[in-house]
Amino acid sequence: MDKEKLDLKSPDLVNENLEKLAALFPNCVTESAEGKAIDFDLLKQELSHAVIEGNKERYRLEWPGKREAIVTANLPTTKTLRPVRKDSVDFDNTENLYIEGDNLEVLKLLQESYLGKIKMIYIDPPYNTGKDFVYKDNFSKDAQEELIESGQKDEYNQRLVANPETAGRYHSDWLSMMYPRLKLARNLLSQDGVIFISIDDNENHNLRKLCDDIFGERNFVDALKWKRKKQPSFLAKHTAKVMEYVFIYAKDANSLEKLSIEGTSDSTKKVINISNNETERHFKAGVRVKKEGEGVIEKGRYTIRTMDVEYDRDVKYKDGFTLNEVLVTARFSTSQANIDKYIDEKLLFITSNLGLRRDVGDEEIGKRKSITDLLLKEWGDNQESDNELRDLFDTTEYFDYTKPLALIENLIKSNYTDGEIVLDFFSGSSTTAHATLAQNKDGGKRKFIMVQLDELNPTDSKAYQDGYKNLCEIGKERIRRAAKKIKEETNANIDYGFRVYRLDSSNMQDVYYKPQDYDQGNLELFADNVKSDRTADDLLAQVMLDWGLPLSLKITPVDVSGKKVFKVAENSLYACFDSGIDEGFAKEIAKEKPLRIVFKDSGFKNDTAKTNVKQLLKQLSPETEMKVI
Repeated sequence: MDKEKLDLKSPDLVNENLEKLAALFPNCVTESAEGKAIDFDLLKQELSHAVIEGNKERYRLEWPGKREAIVTANLPTTKTLRPVRKDSVDFDNTENLYIEGDNLEVLKLLQESYLGKIKMIYIDPPYNTGKDFVYKDNFSKDAQEELIESGQKDEYNQRLVANPETAGRYHSDWLSMMYPRLKLARNLLSQDGVIFISIDDNENHNLRKLCDDIFGERNFVDALKWKRKKQPSFLAKHTAKVMEYVFIYAKDANSLEKLSIEGTSDSTKKVINISNNETERHFKAGVRVKKEGEGVIEKGRYTIRTMDVEYDRDVKYKDGFTLNEVLVTARFSTSQANIDKYIDEKLLFITSNLGLRRDVGDEEIGKRKSITDLLLKEWGDNQESDNELRDLFDTTEYFDYTKPLALIENLIKSNYTDGEIVLDFFSGSSTTAHATLAQNKDGGKRKFIMVQLDELNPTDSKAYQDGYKNLCEIGKERIRRAAKKIKEETNANIDYGFRVYRLDSSNMQDVYYKPQDYDQGNLELFADNVKSDRTADDLLAQVMLDWGLPLSLKITPVDVSGKKVFKVAENSLYACFDSGIDEGFAKEIAKEKPLRIVFKDSGFKNDTAKTNVKQLLKQLSPETEMKVI
């Protein structure tokens, strides 16, 4: 507000009194649906020597709007995802996904297809610094508002709202935004899956409580500290903010394999296992061990399987320890070349818990820092992330702040992700996609799913002037350029492509008429319940989501009796949205024995053909499940 202008209002005495009480009793300041408020029960207790009876106390995280956040997470959505082939790279063959749209709606749409299938999630959500934006999750909109916001296409892009530190619901709005997204994300994690969440000092205490509420306190793994700045700022008001945190939560701590977090101090050995007292040796993390079957291994020999190749090589084992009855196989987060080197140099040791560890050696032990040094080492900083963007775009002005590749790459390496899916639903500049591609240089087959709201760039920004109208356009272009750079430098045989999908309203007509409102004109609307601007590709994506099939499955168009048929993952799903479906077509398609087949309800030649097609499929291909849209 302009300080030179007169306020022309009388003093707000209630707010003044609230500020005075807040100065005396800061613990009694809370948030209500209307904004900042005083917890009068706590204030009474502060002013009494005796225990004041009130509501029964319990240990839990509460905030105004929590119940609404729970409802928000559970509400179904009618939206769908539409493929955007022109923005995709190698659409027909790639298994990577880039999804544009509100991540809450997208997470709901992914619930069937990716339930329990995501091995790793990394997110870098808004930190709630007072300058960040939060998502406006309002589901009590009228029909017109719903049409406007269905694809986040209103001219002002009002899906994000400012959340200034002075707002009365400053913490509450942030918690209400995060709760449903984390709740839905947990559903997607595999039983041995893990989520990494970057956060700073502003909400780290609330995030810890929130995650305890959603994931369970026992599934908290650790909070890593990461130094984002090389040098502290001497202009800081109190202390220089150079650190951030990475919270780690497991879907199920008992199923999560030991994480390999390198470049840290002994204080984090709970997840790192740098030292192993049982063998009185120092070991480098990086090996995951699974028991598979039973058998006997000759003394001094060990079976190692990695990169789908089996090795049976001489290795040393702990004196006095007999390995019998259990066949042990190991999966490694390092390269095959390194494994061969460790074996040749006799640096692999069997430990008494049937583990396998690499001997660090005295020279590496000497490099380790003191126990007071708690920060992650060589995991990048904001200067490196600027350089990485400059290397791709010749500028750093598109984003105020991005994460360095080293940070995300090391998190990807910390757990066994080869062949698994890495999800980031606050993907921003697509650092996570870049890091996944870069990590696949080890021969891995990791896949990524990026989700980002198509937030408009300001018209006076350099990004807008360079032709990037929204954040998604920058994120997609980064993946293209990063893939090209990695291919030129390594010529690695990996998946460099990605399929683009965009959140939109349902493909189906949404028409409601009272019987007295019918006339000959609007009866035509019911001839085809699919919207006129929707393609067969659009319909196929919605069918795959509804049927719980991953959007990354191989799609092959084929011709059957003159009609276009989409084959998804060989015979997992056949889809034909052409018209004139009849008995002859059914006989031909039955020869393929698809597990599922779907048609448009209006696609049959007539009602008799619809009945006959269904009966023919039951007779000729009884395992085929038929549905119509």
